[in-house]
Amino acid sequence: MTATNGAKPKSVMDLPGIGPATAEKLRTSGFADIMSIAVASPSELMEAAEIGESVAQRIIETARAEADVGGFETGDVVYRRRQQIGRITMGSKSLNELLGGGLETQAITEMAAEFGSGKTQVAHQCCVNVQLPVEKGGLGADALYVDTENTFRPERIVQMAQALGMDPELTLARIHVARAYNSSHQMLLVEKAAEIAREKPIRLLVVDSLTSHFRAEFVGRETLANRQAKLNTHIHDLLRFGDKHNAAVLITNQVAARPDVLFGDPNRPVGGHIVAHGMTYRVYLRKGKGGKRIARLFDSPHLPEAETIFTVDEQGVHD
Repeated sequence: MTATNGAKPKSVMDLPGIGPATAEKLRTSGFADIMSIAVASPSELMEAAEIGESVAQRIIETARAEADVGGFETGDVVYRRRQQIGRITMGSKSLNELLGGGLETQAITEMAAEFGSGKTQVAHQCCVNVQLPVEKGGLGADALYVDTENTFRPERIVQMAQALGMDPELTLARIHVARAYNSSHQMLLVEKAAEIAREKPIRLLVVDSLTSHFRAEFVGRETLANRQAKLNTHIHDLLRFGDKHNAAVLITNQVAARPDVLFGDPNRPVGGHIVAHGMTYRVYLRKGKGGKRIARLFDSPHLPEAETIFTVDEQGVHD
């Protein structure tokens, strides 16, 4: 149904030229709300919904007229907003220092590593720590966990909660978990996350891992452009969630070996420039000796490149 008699569009289906079938095509392509359409290009909508250029242009113009797409604001307004930024302890003092005080809200932090290097352990620990009171390094809030690789383990949460003297049942009840079965479902879950955040005090969103479904579904060089476009939309949705709800976004990422690297570590995080430009902080993890993990901050807007060591054991992440 389209809007009539001057009524303002409230959903994608209220925009002119969009019926149920077109709305479903847009949703599966990542255009689930008016804002996502307002910032799209006509070619993106044409491809996603299989519509003509004039129709796509009209839809975008209407969406831009109704959506709050933002504009310029003065530096003092930005400064005041950044005063609201919170930080979540990572469990390790040295890891906190590496990130300038802990996991930052209104930002996306990437933990990239090979299998078994501890990135999922860090994600679990943050889901527990966000529930701590502010004076103990938490935000007294809930966490959302988008599980793309079947890696969430409630038994691990119980161990970490007990190590901190927290009630395991109450701790688990404040972590909202969803299993993503493909990339489109993964993107849809971020939309669902926004709905939950209107009812619950969500201050942490974990995606473990960001790129696994995209790598599996988009195979071959001819699919690369489409994959990167969807991944870009997904990352911006995550960043918008963090900004709107003053929440920390923690994503884990896989790595791939570069055959042209002959010396040193050949592994690089998956996702190319799209992921690189979308992250606020990028951390590379690798295994050390005796259960130790080495974390290297290799990209940040203001922090220097640095490296630190932490431990992962039965009690969780600590120095």
